Amino acid sequence: MEDRMPLALGTTRARPATRKKLLENLFGRDWKVGYLFVLPMVLVMALLIFWPFVSAIFISTTSLNFLTGETVDVGLRNYQRLWTNSDFLQSMQNTIQFTFWSLALKFVIGMTVALILNSRLPFRSLLSGIMLLPWIVPEIVTALAWKSIYDPMFGGLNPILQGVGIIDRPLGWLSDPNMAMGSIISVNIWKGIPFYVLLLLAGLKAIDREQIEAAQVDGANAIQRFRNVTLPGLRYVIVVTLLLSFISTFNQFGLPFLMTGGGPSGATKLYSILAYEKALGSLQYGPGIAIAFSVAPLMAVLIWLLARFMRHDDRRDGVSERGPGLADRLLAGSTWLVNRVIDLIFLPIQLVFAGIEWTVRKVRVATGRSALQPILRQSARSNAGSLARLLVLVPLLAFVIFPFYWIVTTSLKTTSQISERRSIFWPEPATTEQYTSLVQDTPFLTWLLNSVFVAALSTLVSVALASLAAYALSRLRFRGASLLTTLLLITYLLPGTLLFIPLYQTLTAIGVINSHTALILTYPTFLLPFATWVLMGYFRSIPIELEEAARIDGASRLYIFWRITLPLAAPAILSVTLFAFTNAWNEFLFAFVFITSESLRTLPIGLQSLVVGDILPWGKLMAASLLTAIPVAVLYVYAQRFLAEGLTVGAVKG
Repeated sequence: MEDRMPLALGTTRARPATRKKLLENLFGRDWKVGYLFVLPMVLVMALLIFWPFVSAIFISTTSLNFLTGETVDVGLRNYQRLWTNSDFLQSMQNTIQFTFWSLALKFVIGMTVALILNSRLPFRSLLSGIMLLPWIVPEIVTALAWKSIYDPMFGGLNPILQGVGIIDRPLGWLSDPNMAMGSIISVNIWKGIPFYVLLLLAGLKAIDREQIEAAQVDGANAIQRFRNVTLPGLRYVIVVTLLLSFISTFNQFGLPFLMTGGGPSGATKLYSILAYEKALGSLQYGPGIAIAFSVAPLMAVLIWLLARFMRHDDRRDGVSERGPGLADRLLAGSTWLVNRVIDLIFLPIQLVFAGIEWTVRKVRVATGRSALQPILRQSARSNAGSLARLLVLVPLLAFVIFPFYWIVTTSLKTTSQISERRSIFWPEPATTEQYTSLVQDTPFLTWLLNSVFVAALSTLVSVALASLAAYALSRLRFRGASLLTTLLLITYLLPGTLLFIPLYQTLTAIGVINSHTALILTYPTFLLPFATWVLMGYFRSIPIELEEAARIDGASRLYIFWRITLPLAAPAILSVTLFAFTNAWNEFLFAFVFITSESLRTLPIGLQSLVVGDILPWGKLMAASLLTAIPVAVLYVYAQRFLAEGLTVGAVKG
């Protein structure tokens, strides 16, 4: 009996070890800690993204019977009716027009600015900072500033164009159906230029200069070098930039809604505005959701493509051992199409350049110089090139700066100065009357405190949960991590226009609609995926040897995360925190839909509520716009170095 006791005890001890090994083989080595760390993020995604999304699919198959007040099941009839509904077809036509021209012009302008800023240029850092200014301006400020500039009576655009002789009478830029779409496209371009400049400039800096110099030695001119060397090197950046921009532009809601409300006569009513009007304006949730979900297949394809491109760091050529897949063929097809479009765009430029070269050769012959001998000295050519680039950049700088100038000068005018159109471009005399009236006569300070509270708390929750999830997905081994990473990216790219109606239904069902809780719960749906994605990249850049040494010393995963990894990731956490805070500070759509009480409004909704019908207190609006933009600008200036370090590493590694 005694001889059997050690064997029995050994068997008892072996069973937990065997069970532990079995569980690790089944769920992964770090499954306990991994699942614990990602659980909060999974709950947010499941309860506030996937469940509302799935429930919305079922709601889209219902319709409200106004006679009985009951909701009836209509199957796919809501979707079938869309293709014979004139309002829907017109809104889709408007959306396509808005997206096409916005993308095309943003790409051309963004590429031009990026090429200029990537060259030798005096004051390049200052000019780069100016071109990025629209990025930090809240959407509501952008809309109000440009609406003021476009105003036919009190705005600044008509006097400028009349002064230079382009127009002979004031034009209603936002009230004329033939001009409204072009006007809001211009504003979308102004707002989107920094995004293109940032990404394309980063791509240009990554191109090997030796290839460009070799092409120059071979006799290729500037256009040929750009067409045959620079553009192929930017292929990946261009595809990702255009896909990201397409998703955000196609689903745009805030700017068009704030500037025109979809008018005049439906000329600027995009599908997102129509979905809002149907679902929340007319209480037809089923048809409204059907309108929003009508673009879901297109968004799914684009998100799949973008997710595929953004996650192929280890195979940038895009071709696997089994040969090109569907995404690779789509990339090749889109590249061919982009090349043909670029050929058409650059054809007149190449003709002009060829004419200049022909003229230069004639001058050389006339002056008795050889064909290879330059007309100007190297220093003169360099100065002439810098001057030419500055001349191209000047009108773009004026386009970027003027709205800021207009906001400041209008906010310093008296109401009588504005209404009587005295001294349009300069306050005479300057006064703080509008700021005093804003603080004393409106709930501006209440809106300010509401924004601070909502933005700070939602940012704190999002960054805390993102830090846990990002560490688990980048450092720990457990089953499902790869799937979660893919779902995370899909969630990050999912447009808010597909979520705000089902989220409204969910928040109403749980009784938190029209409360700050509604915003604090829903803001992480777009803050958490982005923060997690960036932090994952930064965590991967931290040497794993530090954690392994701590593990050998007996430290737990939680201790390593708290004491070692988080302090080393401080720059990324700070950059993500600031970026998340500014996004929450500027958010309009969710706050507009979920909050109705004046005392609960955040700044973007409060500013929008100052406009009552056709009465626009431009002085107060511009003063409020400036005060709303200042906190974001201060944060951006203070944390610019950390933003560059944290977001760059996260973008590359994530």
